[in-house]
This record gives sequence, C-alpha cells and structure tokens, in this order.
Amino acid sequence: MTRKLMSVWIGFDPREASAFAVARHSIKTFDRHIPVRGLILSDLQAQGLYYRQTQRRLGKMWDVISEAPMSTEFAISRFLIPAIVKKQKQSEWHVFMDCDVLIRSNPNQLRDQLDDSKAVMCVKHDHVPIHGMKMDGQEQTRYARKNWSSVMAFNCDHPSNKALTVEMVNTLPGRDLHRFCWLKDDEIGELSPEWNYLVGHTQLNTEPKLVHFTNGGPWFEAFKDVPYADEWLRALEAWAQ
Repeated sequence: MTRKLMSVWIGFDPREASAFAVARHSIKTFDRHIPVRGLILSDLQAQGLYYRQTQRRLGKMWDVISEAPMSTEFAISRFLIPAIVKKQKQSEWHVFMDCDVLIRSNPNQLRDQLDDSKAVMCVKHDHVPIHGMKMDGQEQTRYARKNWSSVMAFNCDHPSNKALTVEMVNTLPGRDLHRFCWLKDDEIGELSPEWNYLVGHTQLNTEPKLVHFTNGGPWFEAFKDVPYADEWLRALEAWAQ
C-alpha cells in the first residue's frame, strides 16, 4: 500500500494566482486528503521567518544579498519548509513545488521513491537555459543545479536539515541555497524525471507525471500555445466550476 505524503507546499505569487489554483486543484483531484499549503511571502514576513533584504527595481523584485533578480516571491522562501515544519511539531517528508506545474498522477506515488537516508530528493536536471528571459519579462538566471529545487522533497527528520536555519535562509545568496549548500552530495537523492518535466527542455520516453512550465505557462498570453496548455486550461475550468 502506498504511504501518503505528509503535505505538499506550493509557492504562491499573486501574479500567478491562477497557476497556483491549478497546481493545488490538480493535486486534490487525485487525493483530496493531502494537505496542500501555500508559501505566502506576507505571512512568512509577519511570522518573522522571512526578513531578507529586497528591493523593487523597475517594478521587479531584486534580492540584495544575491545581487540578482527574483522571478517569484517564493524564490527563496521554499527553503524555510523544514523550519516551518519543525515549528508546527511535524516531521517526515514534505514536498515543495513551484506553482507553475500541472500534476498528472497521484502525488502519493512519490512516497515510494523517497529514501529515508537522504535529506532532500529531487530531479537532478542538467538544465542550462538558453533564453535570456522567461515568464512575464523576468530574467532567466543561471546557477549550479538549476531547477533542482523547483520540485523537491524534504526529509524533515534528517539530521543534516537541522543546518538549514531561518538565519541561513535569510542571509545566504540564493544560488547557494538552490545548490543545497548545507548538504553533502550523497545526501541529495534523485527522483525519476517524470516528476519534474521541464516543458521545452526535458526529454522523456514516458508520460510526465508533473509538467513544469518553467519558461512560462498558458496563464501568460505569450505562452498560451505551449505543450500541455490545453490540459492546463481544462484543469483551470474544472477548478473554476
């Protein structure tokens, strides 16, 4: 019998509210009992968990510590999940995913791939973006282990994740967090690639279980014709009804 996930966390950005709604709905379609929570920046700031220095430059978020743009409000806050879970006196495995995804298989199937000896598990992409821009004019940045952290499972019982403190999340450059700088390489486990299919990048011989519109999805006019757009739009309609 497949063990259930403890919870799924989805990054929330008000510019992509419809994407968040579809991501959450597509999970609940398979199992309405999975707790699905949003990482909402204003809530995290109010709780004192997120206090990174950010600015607005030309209408876009800029991370002062990283000296780089932030394409979403949850670019860094995803790494707070172990601290949040600890605060709530929970444990076990908790999954994070970007909001620009469409889940096409029961996410509880992920539990069968999780290795309790690992601190984090993810699809280990070899993703070097070609385009200089993505989504609604956001800069496409490059860093080591690009997109590994866009869908990841945290083993909140693993002792190495104790090093991922609230202070670390608020003071280290984003590129270091996204490459899992607090972990040894052998503490990072690998999920099968169908659980983070990057539209326009990933090559698969099977149907993807999670479609990730990493360059931009059909909620943006410029990306209304990307692969799986029709399926995403049907999911949006089903959510609205």
